[in-house]
Amino acid sequence: MKLFSPALRGPAALAVVLTFAATPAHAGTQPVHLEGTLASGATYVIDAPADWNGTLLLFSHGYTPTGSPNPATNAPDTPTKTRLLAEGYALAGSSYATTGWAVGEAVPDQLATLDRFAAQVGTARTTLAWGSSYGGLVTTALAERHPGRIDGSLSECGLLQGGVANWNSTLDPVFALKTLLPEAKDIQLTSLGDAATANSAANTLSEAVTAAQADRAGRARIALAAALHNIPGWNSPAQTRPAPDDYTAQQANQYEALSGLVALPAFRWRLEAESRAGGNMSWNTGVDYTTMLRDSATYKQVKGLYKAAGTSLEKDLARLERAPRISAAPAAVAFMTRNIAFTGELRKPQLDIHTTGDALIPVQAMSAHRRAVTGAGKQTLLRQAYVENAGHCAFSAAEQVAAVHALKQRVDSGRWGNTGAEALNAEAGRIDPADPARYLTYEAGPYPRAYDLARPWR
Repeated sequence: MKLFSPALRGPAALAVVLTFAATPAHAGTQPVHLEGTLASGATYVIDAPADWNGTLLLFSHGYTPTGSPNPATNAPDTPTKTRLLAEGYALAGSSYATTGWAVGEAVPDQLATLDRFAAQVGTARTTLAWGSSYGGLVTTALAERHPGRIDGSLSECGLLQGGVANWNSTLDPVFALKTLLPEAKDIQLTSLGDAATANSAANTLSEAVTAAQADRAGRARIALAAALHNIPGWNSPAQTRPAPDDYTAQQANQYEALSGLVALPAFRWRLEAESRAGGNMSWNTGVDYTTMLRDSATYKQVKGLYKAAGTSLEKDLARLERAPRISAAPAAVAFMTRNIAFTGELRKPQLDIHTTGDALIPVQAMSAHRRAVTGAGKQTLLRQAYVENAGHCAFSAAEQVAAVHALKQRVDSGRWGNTGAEALNAEAGRIDPADPARYLTYEAGPYPRAYDLARPWR
């Protein structure tokens, strides 16, 4: 399970490799491929086709863990990049100056990349910001904070709940596991301090979850923890989709995803974010886990598994309610609010798309964004669409290009066209009849720990 997009390597076909020091290229004469380094130390990559249509797509890439390669990226995947270049779009994106929770670096680096594009290629008639996963958060930050630099935005499988809500909802499932699994009762969940503590906690909880998966009661408790994060029972393209009432198969899929959450985001990635924030930015004081479970998309499954195990769900929920809670450091919450909790104050149109079977950023993140935008009174600028597939950012190239077209149409015309599932599938089919087109009519349920600046969570 990963939050970062695959790295793109190598120049586009027939591209001419240039550097920032080279003579500015003139769009419309030859394909251009630019690579260089920004003042921050971040790298950037730009591609413009010979028949550039005047529209620039500024891509924000996903989360890159500390220690991982961090190349500049200007598209989510090679097929989508190839298609967009063939249609005449120019593409640009940076690496961000640092890895990890680098929102503070990502936004200015993306703006600097726009400046490099203007200097080296030319002034775009239209600039659209887009990004996937954590890059959807960066894109939406650009939309809220720098609307004068873009004409519209597209978030794909975006972390649209924002940073505060993300780390709160990452805390909830591991809090449940620590409370309900005896082998995990002594682990530290927040204020990790150093890599040794984070690694020890991750390893101990991973072993406890593996042991719990061996019996019915343990499997029911894993499903309960998964429900608090809205992890669906079909969350990877490699999985066979279980029947709606096949709770056993659904739980096995949730176990796989929850194991990934424990191994990386819950501790190792949290440590990096806490080091930036200066302490723990998450809390569960005042959280009603019984209500949260009942609002979860998998509540019926959890009840069924507890019943089959002969274990009392009510008693486990009571244990959760009695367990000592975790408070956040106010300064760390303030940092994560700046980096970033959303205001919902869109000034330009934004389209959000998400797969329904996403375990890492559950589809309910779409509701969190809609909540913020509605709270700010900007709902006419937002449209959302859903793709029926399992996996994080598991879109086909045609589905993504159809979304770009829908946003471009809105920017060009000044009004939204048909962004319903049938229309988007028809456009995807026109783009490439061989590529999957799986948009569907869908409405995501509530995000469990919504937090935005239009309607702050108490």
